[in-house]
Formats: sequence, C-alpha cells, structure tokens
Amino acid sequence: MDPMAEIRLTFFQECEEQLTALENGLLAMQEGETDSETVNAVFRAVHSIKGGAGAFKLDALVSFAHIFETALDKVRSGSLTPDADAMKLFLRAADALADLVSASRDGAVEDTAPYVGIEEEFNALIGGGAAPEEDEFAGLDFQPIVTAFEEPEPTRNLYTIRFRPLRELYAKANEPLALFRELARLGALEAQCDIKNLPFLDTFEPEDSYLAWELRLETESPQSAVKEVFDFVEGDCDLAIESGQPAAAAAPPPSPQEMDITAILRKVREEAPAIAAAAAAAAPAAESEAAPKAKAVVQPTIRVDLDRVDRLINLVGELVINQAMLTQRVLHSSHVRDREVTSSLEELERLTREIQESVMAIRAQPVRPLFQRMSRIVREVADATAKDVRLRTEGEATEVDKTVVELLADPLTHMIRNAVDHGLEGPDQRSAIGKPPEGTVRLAAAHRSGRVIIEVSDDGQGINRPKVLQKAIANGLVPPDAQLSDSEIDNLLFLPGFSTASTVSNISGRGVGMDVVKRSIQALGGRISIASTPGQGSTFTLSLPLTLAVLDGIVVTVDEQVFVIPLTAIVETVKHEPSRIHHLGDHSFVLRVRDVLVPLIDVGAELGVRAPASDLRSGVAILIETANGTRSALLVDNIQDQRQVVIKSLETNYMRVDGIAAATILGDGRVAMILDVDALVGPRHHDWAPAEIPLAKAS
Repeated sequence: MDPMAEIRLTFFQECEEQLTALENGLLAMQEGETDSETVNAVFRAVHSIKGGAGAFKLDALVSFAHIFETALDKVRSGSLTPDADAMKLFLRAADALADLVSASRDGAVEDTAPYVGIEEEFNALIGGGAAPEEDEFAGLDFQPIVTAFEEPEPTRNLYTIRFRPLRELYAKANEPLALFRELARLGALEAQCDIKNLPFLDTFEPEDSYLAWELRLETESPQSAVKEVFDFVEGDCDLAIESGQPAAAAAPPPSPQEMDITAILRKVREEAPAIAAAAAAAAPAAESEAAPKAKAVVQPTIRVDLDRVDRLINLVGELVINQAMLTQRVLHSSHVRDREVTSSLEELERLTREIQESVMAIRAQPVRPLFQRMSRIVREVADATAKDVRLRTEGEATEVDKTVVELLADPLTHMIRNAVDHGLEGPDQRSAIGKPPEGTVRLAAAHRSGRVIIEVSDDGQGINRPKVLQKAIANGLVPPDAQLSDSEIDNLLFLPGFSTASTVSNISGRGVGMDVVKRSIQALGGRISIASTPGQGSTFTLSLPLTLAVLDGIVVTVDEQVFVIPLTAIVETVKHEPSRIHHLGDHSFVLRVRDVLVPLIDVGAELGVRAPASDLRSGVAILIETANGTRSALLVDNIQDQRQVVIKSLETNYMRVDGIAAATILGDGRVAMILDVDALVGPRHHDWAPAEIPLAKAS
C-alpha cells in the first residue's frame, strides 16, 4: 500500500475514535456535566479532526470543524452557555461532522448545502459573521483587529506564560524544549524552571512530570500566535498566558528552588547513576511503607485486520473439533486404562478450552458504539415527528461478540424508530394526560444466564391492542371471530406487512419493520418478546447469544439421532414416571413438576424423526425455559453428556429447518443438530403459564 494511503487510512480510523469521544462528551454535557475536563475533551476531538483534515487538504471538513471548534472554544472560555438549544445544535453538528468524515473518506464532498445551514446557526450563536477563510483562528478572543487603511507602528507585546506539562504530554512523545524553541522564534524569550515539586530519590517516578516553567516573551506577534504554539499539547498541560507586565515591578530573582534549565539537565545527567542506585536500594523499604496513590496506566493496543481474527477463530474451532475426536478415539481404544494418557487428554481439553475462550474474547467488544449510533436515530426521528425525546442508556460496557453487535444495528434502528414514532405521544398530548412533555426511550444491555439481554422501552402510550386486532382483521391476517390473548395480539406486530400507521411516511407505514426485526434476531439465534401496559409504555426484550461461534450444550439422542440442547435454556432434568404424565387430547401431554403442570413435548415427533405416540412411558424429560419465562419439558431417549460445541450455520450451508437453530460436528465426526428451543415449543405453548395452573385445576 502507498505510504500516504496508509497514513490516510490511519487518520480516518482515528477519526472514528474522535467522533466517539465527541459523542460521549456532548451527551455528558447535555446531562449537565459542563466541567472543564469534559468540555476540553469535546474541543480536542474536533480540533484533532480539523488538524488531520488540513494535512490531507479536506477543505470542507476543515471549514466545518473550524466553526464547530470556535463555538466550543466560546464554551471553554465561559462566553457561551451550553443551554438546551446550544446542545441541540452541537449534537446536530456532531452528526454532520460524522457525515463529512464519511464523505471525505469515500471521496470529495459533493453537496455542502446541509452543512452551510449549521455553520450559519453557529455564527448566529457565537455572535459573529462567517470567518474569513485565510484567518484560521477567527472567532477566538484575540487582539483587536485594525482596519486595512491604518499603518500602525509595530507593537511590542509582553506575555507571561506559566507552563506545567502533565504526564500525558511526555507519553505522547512531546518535548517542552521544542515548544520553547518555537516561542523563541516569535521574539525575546526568558525561561525560569520551578523544581519545588521535584521529589526525593526514593519516590522518584521516571515517567512522571515534576517540572514547571515561567516564561516571559516579548514579541510583536498577537496572543493567538503564542497560543498556537501550544495547540497540540492542550489538555496535556496546565497553561496560563497573561498579557502585559506582571503585577510585580520587576521579575523577582531566582529563589534557591529555581535554577537554569541547562544546569538542571547537567545535574540530572551527573546524578543519574546515583539516582538508579538509590532507587534500587530504596525499593524494599518503599514496599514496606504505605503504598502511594495508584496511577492510571493506559493499556497499549494494536489494530488487527478483522479477517485475521476470523481466520484465527475458525482455526481454533477446528482445533476444538479435532481435540474432541482425538479424545473420543483414544478413550475407545486399548489405552483407556492408561492414567498418563487420560491425564494428558484432560489437560489438552482444558488448554483447548482456554485458548478458545481467549480467542473469543478478542472479538468481544462493548455495545457502547452501537448504543451511541442510536442517539442519532432518536434525534432524527424526534425532529421529523416534532417530539421532544431523551435517550437513556444503561449497561454500555456489556461485551458481546463483534458479529452480534454488527448484526444488531438494523433491528435496533427499526425498534428505536418505532418507539419514537408509534410509542411516544406528542408533547401536547403528554402534557394533557399529566406526563412530562419530554418522552424517554431507554436502551439497556446486561448479561443474564449466559446470554446478553437488550431492552428497548419507552414511557409512551403502550400498545393499543384493540386497534392492532382491528387492523389485523382488516388486512386478513386473522379471522374476524378470532379470540386472541394479549400476548397473541402483541405478536401480531411481527407479521409481515403489518403496520398501524395511518399514513405512509419516510419513517413508517409500509409494514416492513418489526417482521424484519424478528427475522434478524432469529438469524442471530436470539428471541424477542413484548411487554406493554396501556398508558405507561412498552418494552421489547431481545435475548441473544454472547457469541455465534461456540455453545455449551447437552448432547441427547432421539431414536438414534443426536441433538444438542443449549445449556442456557435448560432448567433441570426431571425424573420420568408414567404417573406424572397426563393426557390432553390424542397426542398432547403435560408433565407434573412439583404440583405444577407443564407441556411435555416429544422431540422425535415434533421433528418428524418418529410418529407421534399415544402413550409416553420411556425416556428422559428436560425442563426448559423460553424467552417469555414460561416452561415446558422436552422428552428425549437418553442424555449422553455436556460439552462445548462449535456452531456451524445450517441455513448458510443447507437451508433453514424449523426447530433447528444450527449444526455442529461431534467428536466421532457425525453432524448433530442444535435445537431451537423456542421454535420447537411452538406458538401454541407460548401463552401457557404453568406457575398459575396448579395440579388441582387440571383435568
């Protein structure tokens, strides 16, 4: 790859990180966190994007980032209050900046009209017109500008600069002496070094920063030129620039604690061996004393091409399969009684599992970037529907496989749009019924029982079930005399072509939303359920696997066929006794478990492996729990063992099969089907509430 192309690629990768930091900071400011650290982080993100864009002559990106940066600098200086209107503009500008970065990465920006409007709003906000193109720092608090008709005499300006580098400045390979050389080019420079914070040798940390400087600069340049010298170390140092003569009539003589910088460097070089020896001698004593305050350590990271990680994961998956094959063949050979061989196989299995878990952890990433993308969706739909909406997120640090995160983007987008468009009322309607005008959409993630649970909820009007049923009947989706439960009516929202929108818009009304969501979630091996209370809101719950590569399951046999039941769906195995089985019709059965009846499903009959039986007297019952919390029992012939299996997509390699989620390869080389528990139980069992049906009420 061309070196410049590689550098350009790195720049845009870093832009993604800066845009994430920008979004985080603006959302924090919207919540009221307007401290200097948060505002500076937002400013630095925009400034870094502008600086890199200038190097690649991305003029549209530079121009927009500059006016954005100018407004943020007004916030930093305290001359602009980030109220609600200003924050809405900042968030829209962040979205526009992300679009500009994307357009600049793909090629030239063809249409700048959408960004001109935001720039005009910024100019109105900061109280000034458009900045001249040649003046990169227009809009900041600089020296007064003289008119072009005047010929002023050169003015000598005196600046007092107090500069203290932080640890981060050195970590980024910056050098104070290089900054001082740049200042010296502007005029006459005097520097005094303050070493009063220099510690004793036994507490000296080589990576810390202890020195500070007071600099006096006499120059014809304006304050903006002085400030520009420190542009790329802002945030990594404590900096104060004062214009004019200091309060004291003359500079005080150096105190015993202040020395010339050259003398300091000479002294450090001379005493370096003594410092090292003293530090080594003091280490045991320091360990016995109270530990100093822990310092934050930034973990180094590397960028790796995703294809390489995918190949590594596939190879580890093959390693797991071959390890299982090797173990099974050895245990069935004459070496089964050899303790050393058995011990070595157990150690190999342990190491293989650890390797697999470590490799899978490489692909794990927090859902934070995905949740941040939803913030923009909420803002866009809220603007389009004239609603006031706030997105609240929880559990952003929850880690999921990268593939799962990527495939969740479209389903979550549909759900967020529906929550704002259909779920939330308008501001006037909310006020009329005693709700705050601002609606809330909540997006939460958490780990639960070996799966990741994502909830999308709103505090809106809830599902209008009579309207949903009427619409379904009108569309011919259900018969007119259908008697449906609340749960069955809610599930009508997932039917293809179903929509309750009265008009078709660019947001909704075409009936291609929630059915896409359900298919996408099922393709991920997940489940979706709905809970809604009229007048209070709705909650859509997604239950997803942590990864699409491996699965812990129970291997069972049904009529000489081998299946795998996901361990996360299993509650317990139940002792199978004919006296605990009750008939419901010709081929329907229920099983008594602790005086509660649950549906008993013959796996062989459901999958067509064998004909339905009129009497179930043999086998093993496995109690499972579905996504909506209801329980059923699966009847199988035998349980072989529990093992971790590598998931292979059946739909990709063959076709979709009802009741089957995926396939795997066992240690003996046979292909085993992984059961889709929710699909196997079927819609007819989803509304069964066993906890509410005691045995005494069953017939």
